[in-house]
Amino acid sequence: MKQGLFVMVVLIIALVVSVAIWQFVFGAPSNFKDGTARRDPTNMMGRVYTGGPLVPLLLTLSILVITFIIERLLSLNKAKGTGPLIAFLRKVHEQLNEGKVADALATCDKQRGSAANIIRAGLDRYQKVNTGGVSPEKVMSETQRAIEEATMLEVPLLEQNLVALSTIASIATMVGLLGTVIGMIRAFQALAHAGAPDAIQLSIGISEALINTAGGLFAAIAGIVAYNYFVTRVDDFTYTIDEAAYSIMQTLTSKYEK
Repeated sequence: MKQGLFVMVVLIIALVVSVAIWQFVFGAPSNFKDGTARRDPTNMMGRVYTGGPLVPLLLTLSILVITFIIERLLSLNKAKGTGPLIAFLRKVHEQLNEGKVADALATCDKQRGSAANIIRAGLDRYQKVNTGGVSPEKVMSETQRAIEEATMLEVPLLEQNLVALSTIASIATMVGLLGTVIGMIRAFQALAHAGAPDAIQLSIGISEALINTAGGLFAAIAGIVAYNYFVTRVDDFTYTIDEAAYSIMQTLTSKYEK
């Protein structure tokens, strides 16, 4: 629910900002020779304005991509915790080898992040069920189950907005193509006039086609690259967590075998 609300708020803000930029920045009379007529641009901002009403939509998609990239970078850095992940895992492993479960829990509390939360859940369950009347098999089973439950809660948080990035990449390509087609229609309409073609309308039509193509490609490329990058990071992160959980289970199991 919170995630859906976040996406909706970002979408509305991005759309409002995009329309304002297109209308008042790119469409400023100073960017055109004919002022408020806005038919003959003098610079790149004016040419972007002539891309038509699909430009704000492409700007919205671009802002969404940038927003989700920043949000994912912050979230994944937060998921690693306050310190280096490898050093944290090594320290916890050493403390468990020495039988210091309480110290390992304290280390997890200090580290925080998704990896620490998962390991802490397992160690906390281990400490609670590890009493004289519980069999070693039951202790290990409960510990493993706690780790799996915590992993199921944490991993979806790491994958948030990845589907949105891939969706935006697909939509941006289609929107850019639509703008290209509309621009080419306008250009051919200018050529269809009797006598000399309307040079300004022809130029605006071609500009609209190319600007929308460029805008769609930018959002699509950024979305695809970001999606693949974050999927790889999430996969590496979950693999590291799985390896750490397996190592911890092996260490705890060996305590019963000694």
